[in-house]
Amino acid sequence: MNIALFAGRAVGYEVAKFFGESHELLACLVVDAKDDSGINEKIIRDAGIARERVFYSDRIYTDETLTALQGMNLDLIILAWWPYIIKEKLINIPRLGCLNFHPAYLPHNRGKNPNFWSLVEQRPSGVTIHFVDPGVDSGDIAYQRLIPSSWEDTGETLYNKGLKEIVDLFKEKFPEIKSGKIPRKPQDLSAGSFHKAVDLDPASQIELDKTYRARDLLNVIRARTFRPYPAAWFVEDGVRYEVRIEITRVNTPERV
Repeated sequence: MNIALFAGRAVGYEVAKFFGESHELLACLVVDAKDDSGINEKIIRDAGIARERVFYSDRIYTDETLTALQGMNLDLIILAWWPYIIKEKLINIPRLGCLNFHPAYLPHNRGKNPNFWSLVEQRPSGVTIHFVDPGVDSGDIAYQRLIPSSWEDTGETLYNKGLKEIVDLFKEKFPEIKSGKIPRKPQDLSAGSFHKAVDLDPASQIELDKTYRARDLLNVIRARTFRPYPAAWFVEDGVRYEVRIEITRVNTPERV
């Protein structure tokens, strides 16, 4: 099977390394030109791919790159923690389509910051590998896995659990993916939720004179507990303060 891997950050690295260690040859590899995490060289090295088959995100929509991809007779594009929404001209290239890694249990928490919203809205936590369509995280579901959570979880712990689970899920399902017999389950978007990046900060504000259920307030605070990122916040006398939390289980319920 001719597979193009679009690899970003730690998850992209783990998937690239999996291909290299499994001696599964990639048709090509695409990496993020920004390389904020400084991981591109490790991704390229451990994928075991020739440099001439490596492309960069800032050149992906040039005529030259699109022509090259079209000439590879791609069966599948895999977006492993890819930070950009891909355009339709790219979606239509591979025979089977594009599979995207999303750190949420779709259709819940489409869009940004699912680790925050799953706690605040008390929706299921999990990871999903889904087909890409012109929408945002709205394509058919191929595989997904629930992630159990407890009061001890924060936005950070859920995020880190998701990193591990999405890679494990991919490795488990790769033989089926490689066979081309990938299941497709349409999403019921009306049963899910969607959030933009701009929704995060307003939802993290604590209004000092507002009445909250203790459960809801704790959920907001723990959902934004993720150093070094900003936390839940409030304002007093024009000064903005941040608040984080640690919840620790101290006993086990007695069995009846």
